Formats: sequence, structure tokens, C-alpha cells
Amino acid sequence: MDAALKERASNIRMLVLDVDGVLTDGKLYFDHAGNEMKAFNTRDGLGMKALQRCGIEVAVITGRKSEAVAHRMSRLGIKHVYQDREDKLNAFLHLLDATGLDAHQVCFAGDDWIDLPVLMRVGLAVSVADAEDRVRDHAHWITDRNGGDGAVREICNLILAAQGKDQFILDEILAS
Repeated sequence: MDAALKERASNIRMLVLDVDGVLTDGKLYFDHAGNEMKAFNTRDGLGMKALQRCGIEVAVITGRKSEAVAHRMSRLGIKHVYQDREDKLNAFLHLLDATGLDAHQVCFAGDDWIDLPVLMRVGLAVSVADAEDRVRDHAHWITDRNGGDGAVREICNLILAAQGKDQFILDEILAS
């Protein structure tokens, strides 16, 4: 990792994620009754829990509302969940007020135009590999993996490594 990226990632105290296209593959799945289903990557979940164990908060801001998102975030212990928020900047500013963090202490990961107002204000702007071109253009870092395919785990690993906390998590797991 280059020095500038390491510097940005070392200052992160909160990871904020879009859902559709970042935590999921961005596809919408419906059953015969019209119920929405989403697939989440378990490795992403382990990465988010690792961040939380190291004192780094995790939050989501999504333009859609989904019970699957509420359920998954609850299972991961994520307290800051903003759903049905097409104005992601407003939700982000509320989140900063609620946590007392500055924008430079936040990493935000997005994939589409709706994410740009937040991406352009955070300390570490990340896009997933399959994000829209203009989103990738505004990112400080682009994951190798696509949304829903372990991209969030890459982000978590980046932050943990930059802060020297990745070995702590490994040692904790191996000691159990």
C-alpha cells in the first residue's frame, strides 16, 4: 500500500457503506410473492466484526429500504443504519453529528452516482471494482473485488493493516 493510502486509512474511525452494489451484488431478487431477498458475503461480515473489535464503528447508508438489511445489520451489531435515504449526504451529516466524528475520520464505500456527495467529503473514499466510472474517478482507492463479492472485506483488511491491527485480530482468533 502506498504511503498516501496508508495515511488516509490509518486515520479511519468509522467505515460507512452503501448496501446495493457494495455489500451486495446490486441485483434485486424477488420471490413469487414479491418479497425482496439479498445475498451478503460472510467474509464481509467477519471483516466488519473485526473492525468493531478494534474500536472502529461501522454504519450503512442506503437509498432503499429492506428488512433483509435491517436483519443483517442487527446480526452484525451495527447500530447506525440509515435506510430509504436517497439524500445520502444528509444522512451522513446526521451520522457525523451522532458520533462526533469528523469527515476525515470516515471511510465511505460506494458504487453509483448517488454516493458521490459523500465520497467527495470523506477522508478515505473507496469504490468497488464494478462501480460506475465517475464513482471510480472520485475514489482514493478501488477494490479488486466487485460489490457483494468480498469488496467490503478488502476495505476492512486495508484499514486494519494500515492501523497495524490485523495481527491483533489474527492473534485473537488463533488464541481462542
